[in-house]
Amino acid sequence: MGSMSLLHWIIVLAVVLLLFGTGKISGLMGDVAKGVKAFKKNLKDDDGNVSPPAGSV
Repeated sequence: MGSMSLLHWIIVLAVVLLLFGTGKISGLMGDVAKGVKAFKKNLKDDDGNVSPPAGSV
C-alpha cells in the first residue's frame, strides 16, 4: 500500500514529460553532466597540488 508500483512510476514519468517536454529535460541532463565532469576535473587537479597544513613544521 505504501510502495509505488511500476504503473505509478510510468504515470509520474508521463506527467513530467508533459510538463517539461523532452527538450528541457535533455538540456538539464546535459548541464548536470557538465557539472559532474567539472567536479571530477577539479578533484583530480586538487589531488596533485596537496600542500602540508599550516603550522606542521
